[in-house]
Amino acid sequence: MSDGVRCMWMRGGTSKGGYFIADELPDNRDEFLLRMMGSPDIRQIDGMGGADPLASKVALVKKSNRRGIDVDYLFLQVAVDEPLVSDAQNCGNILAGVGPFAIERGLVDVGSIAGDHAAVTIYMENTGQIAIARVPLNNDLPVYSGSVSIDGVPGTSAAIPLEFKDTAGSSCGALLPTGDVVDTVESVEVTMIDNGMPVVVLRAADMGITGSESRDQLESNAALKAKLESIRLQCGPLMNLGDVENKTVPKMTMVSKPSNGGAISTRTFIPHRCHSSIGVLGAVSVATACLLPDSPANELAELPEGSKKNLAIEHPTGATGIEAVLDESGAIVSTAIVRTARKLFDGQVFG
Repeated sequence: MSDGVRCMWMRGGTSKGGYFIADELPDNRDEFLLRMMGSPDIRQIDGMGGADPLASKVALVKKSNRRGIDVDYLFLQVAVDEPLVSDAQNCGNILAGVGPFAIERGLVDVGSIAGDHAAVTIYMENTGQIAIARVPLNNDLPVYSGSVSIDGVPGTSAAIPLEFKDTAGSSCGALLPTGDVVDTVESVEVTMIDNGMPVVVLRAADMGITGSESRDQLESNAALKAKLESIRLQCGPLMNLGDVENKTVPKMTMVSKPSNGGAISTRTFIPHRCHSSIGVLGAVSVATACLLPDSPANELAELPEGSKKNLAIEHPTGATGIEAVLDESGAIVSTAIVRTARKLFDGQVFG
């Protein structure tokens, strides 16, 4: 198409992509987004994509009609090397930019706020979850500069705490869709879990690796990737996700003992490429698996005492901190994470 569409490009957490007002996209939405990103092409040379799933993402945002909700957010993953636009999952990293974007676009009225933060309540359309983003303000506009660093992003930015509510079973219908903490698939013990993101958690050692390998080493391990995919395809129906051959969930996270003072170490395939870190909601699901007695993750995890647990989920480029609050029975009441975001440009993009 020759006409441009208004778009704000933002880094959210350890991802980046295009943020749109939902009803401003053309009727041929998916075709437009594929052209915009330059997909399918491993370089995405003819579009805005960064030749990596983490830089080929889209957020569609609109003012919400739901009681107590400020905005609705639909996440879309634009595949790099195939003509696919998927809404099968959430993205907690791109979520970090939704609050600032909504304020920038006037979807949230911050003029009456007396403090220096706006609490933006976000309904995540992909899975029906609710998140509250606390966005720092100055003169009624988001503040992006600050002193907080997150692993996987150079420099520092302003903190945007994200609190998640009612995440258990958002995609699979239950926290443990099979009803069991441990299942066995191809002689490998796994935990199939969904606390915001469907994830299959399994021991790295059971997959023939140490769990300390680099992303590139794992990407080049054809036998590992084939076995992971075979297990994933069998887990999909068991997790109430159906045939997942062409879906981006469940994610596959291999866990090992922590090496840098965290709770556990992870290597995650999302699902066919190894993540340079770990997704926000994926980290929430893995942290939850760590808290389940007798699970593969629990056996390897080093957990703090108390009902409020700060868990550092180690990954190839650092760690992602998850705060989990438990009730007297040990069930998780809420989870939260600190992310950052930065506006990169605001203008028109073409498909």
